[in-house]
Amino acid sequence: SDAICNFVICNDSSLRSQPIIFNPDFFVEKLRHEKPEVFTELVVSNITRLIDLPGAELAQLMGEEDPKLPGGNSIASGFLRSLMSLKRKEKGVVFGSPLTEEGIAQVSQLIEYLHKHLRAEGLFRVPGNSIRQQILKDALNSGTDIDLDSGEFHSNDVATLLKMFLGELPEPLLTHKHFHAHLKIADLTLFDEKGNKTSTPDKERQIEALQLLFLILPAPNRSLLKLLLDLLYQTAKKQDKNKMSAHNLALMFAPHILWPRNVTANDLQENITKLNNGVTFMIKHSQKLFKAPAYIRECARLHYLGSRAHASKDDLDLLTSPSSKELQPLKSQKRSRLDPCHQEETQQRTEEALKELFRHVHNMPDSAKKKKLIRQFNKHPTALTPGADVRTPPAQRRTRSRSFSGLIKRKVLGTPVIMERKSRDVTPEPERASKENIHLLQKCGSPAHVSQAKLKFLEGRKEDSCRRVRARLLSKESSSL
Repeated sequence: SDAICNFVICNDSSLRSQPIIFNPDFFVEKLRHEKPEVFTELVVSNITRLIDLPGAELAQLMGEEDPKLPGGNSIASGFLRSLMSLKRKEKGVVFGSPLTEEGIAQVSQLIEYLHKHLRAEGLFRVPGNSIRQQILKDALNSGTDIDLDSGEFHSNDVATLLKMFLGELPEPLLTHKHFHAHLKIADLTLFDEKGNKTSTPDKERQIEALQLLFLILPAPNRSLLKLLLDLLYQTAKKQDKNKMSAHNLALMFAPHILWPRNVTANDLQENITKLNNGVTFMIKHSQKLFKAPAYIRECARLHYLGSRAHASKDDLDLLTSPSSKELQPLKSQKRSRLDPCHQEETQQRTEEALKELFRHVHNMPDSAKKKKLIRQFNKHPTALTPGADVRTPPAQRRTRSRSFSGLIKRKVLGTPVIMERKSRDVTPEPERASKENIHLLQKCGSPAHVSQAKLKFLEGRKEDSCRRVRARLLSKESSSL
């Protein structure tokens, strides 16, 4: 009965194009079967988020206490419970016995037959023939094969027998311990703008609460409930033929699937309307109630993918919000804190990328676009510039000199060197290289610290000065002669 994922290799090329069937509730079912305590705690914590369950009712829902039912009734215990169990076994393997998979397999024949006869007027309301019903009941108890399509039985016989089977169960299909939770779900209503409770049902919260409550039903109860509600949903869709609306069907089945056993209508006088309306709501929305909420599926998936943190719906809404896409996942943040080497490597790569971007911008030809990019760098020096070793104060950038001495100063101080203009744009500077320039040049040591173009320019200026000195000497000699 466990949920097992089978992988089959298919060599038939004609079947490879068929769509792959994926069960979104696979991890939910896996968690339910492998770790029922964890699963129950996860689901119940979200149920209590939607409805207010006092301590006693919560203990009853968790199975820690026997349910206290209307009319002073409670679950039989001890000798009386054992005696009732023996009486049920004498009745047969299906009717009057606790719900089992074998019993569901027998009763599913009745449900399958009724799906073919939904147009019968008064279905589930008009009683069938008692003799044919007894014959059919004995056959189901004995486990013999039944041919319902032979024409021996009428649809009203089968419908009445299905109600009889549900009515003879030891407890209602929705179980005793869920009774108080269903009463609270019926009270879920909308709030107005001022926060006051209204009389309008909050359908979305009711559906969500029923989805959660059905998840913690025993597996046989949940399976039969799904088959039954689907049958009643299809029956209500044909109400123009069978005259059975969802509300009429709820009146027929609420005593069998929701009312506690051995209680009368007088015992439920205060809540009978809530119970009937609750079953009507289940029939109308049956196609949505057996899907696990998205946050339950996500928590179950994360449980088997390494994350042990179970988030509620509110937490999941925060994680799936559009703004959360810009944030680093919590798991990555934790790994970064625990792994300083990884964090340092990431920071180093970021700085290298920023340095490359910084150099690329400064190497661009002078243009309005370049000036705009440089202004952006200046506005965010800590975020866009590659580290303190290449940043310069804003004042120094504004007073940057384009002289040769300024070039050497910027290089010595670690300021990025602007790419030299093309040879056609380079014009000789009027001022000579001073002693300070020569001293700084000698301090640099290697010619690699300055550009080749500036070194050539310096050598040319030296040769010019030598020529002028020679010319003066020659002129003095000639004048003396």
